[in-house]
Amino acid sequence: MKSNVVRSVLGRFAVLAIFVLVNPVAKAQVEPPPTTEQDAPHGKVLFNRNLDSPEVEKKAAVPAEQANVDVSDAERASLTFTAYDLDVHLVPAESRLAVHAGFTVKNSGKEPLKRLVFQISSSLHWESFGVESDGRVLPLAFVAHVIDSDADHTGKATEAVITLPQPLATGASLNLTSFYSGEVTLSAERLERIGAPLDKAAEADWDQVSAERIALRGFGNVLWYPTAAAPVFLGDGAKLFQSVGQNKLHQADATVHLRLTVEYVGDAPDAAFFCGRREQLKKVSENQNLPVAESPGVATAEFSPRQLGFRAPSLFVTDRAGTVTDNSLISAVTDHYDALPNYGAAATKVQPVLTEWLGTGPLGMLNILDHAGQPFEDDALLVTPIHASTPEELAPPLAHSLSHAWFGSSHVWLDEGVAQFLSLLWIEQSQGREVAVQRLQQDANTLALAEPPPATSSVSANGVSSSVPGGEGQSLILASDEIYYRTKAAAVLWMLRSIVGDAALQQALQSYRTDKLDHDPKEFQRVLERCAKRDLAWFFDDWVYRDRGLPDLSIANVTPRALDKIGNKGAGWLVAIEVKNDGDAAAEVPVTVRSGTLTSTQRLRIAGRSSASTRIVFEGTPSEVIVNDGTVPEMTAMIHTRQIDAH
Repeated sequence: MKSNVVRSVLGRFAVLAIFVLVNPVAKAQVEPPPTTEQDAPHGKVLFNRNLDSPEVEKKAAVPAEQANVDVSDAERASLTFTAYDLDVHLVPAESRLAVHAGFTVKNSGKEPLKRLVFQISSSLHWESFGVESDGRVLPLAFVAHVIDSDADHTGKATEAVITLPQPLATGASLNLTSFYSGEVTLSAERLERIGAPLDKAAEADWDQVSAERIALRGFGNVLWYPTAAAPVFLGDGAKLFQSVGQNKLHQADATVHLRLTVEYVGDAPDAAFFCGRREQLKKVSENQNLPVAESPGVATAEFSPRQLGFRAPSLFVTDRAGTVTDNSLISAVTDHYDALPNYGAAATKVQPVLTEWLGTGPLGMLNILDHAGQPFEDDALLVTPIHASTPEELAPPLAHSLSHAWFGSSHVWLDEGVAQFLSLLWIEQSQGREVAVQRLQQDANTLALAEPPPATSSVSANGVSSSVPGGEGQSLILASDEIYYRTKAAAVLWMLRSIVGDAALQQALQSYRTDKLDHDPKEFQRVLERCAKRDLAWFFDDWVYRDRGLPDLSIANVTPRALDKIGNKGAGWLVAIEVKNDGDAAAEVPVTVRSGTLTSTQRLRIAGRSSASTRIVFEGTPSEVIVNDGTVPEMTAMIHTRQIDAH
């Protein structure tokens, strides 16, 4: 049977390919012609070379049959992927995935690499590797073995160790191609290994290729594309989750390009979601004369090259078009149509807050895929159970998710921080400021546990003082842990709101979301400074570009002095307050003098490792001083009080 789909594969990275489809139950493979035992490739040929492709050496690289190879974690962690060009072929009825992958890797380690190490899921099998050289793709010798790693849902990975013709120098890059294939079925082996109940394990590990569902979340869930990382395990504290974040951060600048082919029988699938982006699948029927239920065909989609950003590449395929809510804010692929009106009502509730802070309309719709497992989010794509709930219950999480439809940034602290910030604003509007500040304080307490303690000073026996570093945290522009890029980022935006005011921050967020200089990590600061008409370098240096920990404030001194007359008014008091900061990060906090319901407040900036003073004129007899109102995260308490003896 003639080929149904002829497509170029992998641009400059690899050979062109032809997928040959046979009968409805056949695999997307072609048996190779007879060869000698020496030249026989390992596995079946998945792609044939087109005449327009670069010249390729005919001798195939055969993976050696060998036990585990001694590979160091330093070798595994030395590679950074800077480009992916993936040609993916799926056969859902057989749970099969076949990939021709082109990718560029850079040696980001400290030593030249004599060999390269890559991993895919243990249910997949490496078939060949090649390297681009002088217009040709030369085969590379490699050995493959299985290692334990919970970066994949099977709890194992198939690792290929490639011997290079010459070492890859530090900072140098290499263009590679590879073929691999296999099955991706439901597996909860890594969770069962640590004793997780079967039902809970199934809720967490739901990645699969099947006739019912195609869902591939990437590193940390299923290794469906080539990766390189040291093995990590769920039972080893938070190391797996830290590795996932670091992997996303290291590859954020990589470009990704995907060509997808889905083989089907009967009704064609509708759309594909790759890295949060949606593309309509184009179908090609295999036999127009057969009834629809029996007719085989393929559906294709292409995702143009784009920067990966802070994410693990994910791929979902849906079998039907989404149902759009009446307000056109949400498109949901679900069988629970009766629940959708409340989702639309909840979106309508939060829409005014999103419009006020982020702009008059969304940049796109929020796509929701109904799924019974643990939720997954990638920008404006949300995979989550859709269930009957009231609009009031749905509004808080939708404030976060819809924020991604309104606002986006290549910098994760803004992308996720703005969404978390909008969630706090919704709580403030719907439940009051006090409840929102309480939530902010709860999150700050968790942040304080993660932040490094401030540096400590000591004096030696000879009288020489020295400083002991307090440890390393994560600057927001290089954050890989959720506690920083979501929790701390939301707190930073809340503090900026207090410093510059609502109007200036709203204007900055609305201007920034369409700004073309997004890749510059300092662009948001410049936009906000223009809107607020003030210098904010001191704040961004301590809270965004560096991690100086958290401030540690205390009231050092309070000195009240009676005044016989305040202007044209009667007697009052002048209260001098000195605030000390034993932390390394600067803070600007409200300082309030209070007597009953009467208050007077000024804002005071205290640099790290210093103190600052302010004087507040107060009508009446002051009774208390309050420093910080719970909105500036600190190492310990976030509210400081001292009684005033004004007699």
